[in-house]
Amino acid sequence: MQLAALPYIVKIMPNASSPPSNPLVVAVAYDGLCTFEFGVAVEVFALPRPEMGKDWYRFAVAGIDAGEMRALGGVRIVADGGADLIGQAGTVIVPGWRGSEAPVPPVLIEALRKAHERGARILSICSGVFVLAAAGLLAGKRATTHWRYSEKLRELYPDITVVPDVLYIDEGNVLTSAGSAAGIDLCLHLVRRDFGTKAANMVARRLVVPPHRDGGQAQYVESSVPEPHERSRLGPLIDRMRANISADYTVATLAELAGMSERTFLRRFAAATGVTPARWLLSERLSRARTLLEDTVMPIELIAETAGFGAAGTLRHHFRQQFATTPIAYRTRFGAKSA
Repeated sequence: MQLAALPYIVKIMPNASSPPSNPLVVAVAYDGLCTFEFGVAVEVFALPRPEMGKDWYRFAVAGIDAGEMRALGGVRIVADGGADLIGQAGTVIVPGWRGSEAPVPPVLIEALRKAHERGARILSICSGVFVLAAAGLLAGKRATTHWRYSEKLRELYPDITVVPDVLYIDEGNVLTSAGSAAGIDLCLHLVRRDFGTKAANMVARRLVVPPHRDGGQAQYVESSVPEPHERSRLGPLIDRMRANISADYTVATLAELAGMSERTFLRRFAAATGVTPARWLLSERLSRARTLLEDTVMPIELIAETAGFGAAGTLRHHFRQQFATTPIAYRTRFGAKSA
């Protein structure tokens, strides 16, 4: 099975600090705060995690409206400080916004622009993308948001390349995510970018969520697998593929194992996972390779074989294509040190 490239995959920046030189994460609070999106930022970055060591993130909340602010669900928020906190942050999170056409206060626009100019990372979750757009941080860049808002974002900001069918997009220091729960994927991606796969997996385990869904995965699927007998076939098949990720799979072989025609198998697999079998395999194999690079001193050639790439050159090709780095550079940054 030919392994197609994953569109809009995030890139691991080889020159990024590890851990970040400025660990302060500041979440923006506002009257009408989107509670779930805000909670995602709190859960990933604000919880004490002594097991992560002294370099783990610090967290603060910057309120942009005076006094006590309301959050959806009857919650009221009193922030740690005002927009001046954004000026101290290494990472700023905009967790949703009041509406796609709701005006963004000039004080917030100015604070975000200054933070971006000095190199801070700016993240948006769901409708928070409209704040980044209003600040001019997305001009000429790719961005995503909840599928319900994609057309409105494209209409209001034609200089942004809107990608409506992905979970998140990493443009370096500006990162955007789709609807609500995709914010978890984006935040875990940032943890992975800063501290590696093992740390992101630990956070995901505590959250009880999948440790990794790549940015190019669809926001939603039109339907789940409807027939119980087909569900019972695909689940064990996916487990089998994951357990023996280095095997040579073809669509014909997988369809036969699932007891379906090739056309039905492709349709049902995409409905169940949101991706094609080839793309699913590539994502799983890259994840396996990254884990081996982090946790072992296994030679690159053996990692390529174990993870299902066959040859080291193939592994290097996909690493460079998907992460803009090499397996050796990734190991140097995140992995066990060679003897």
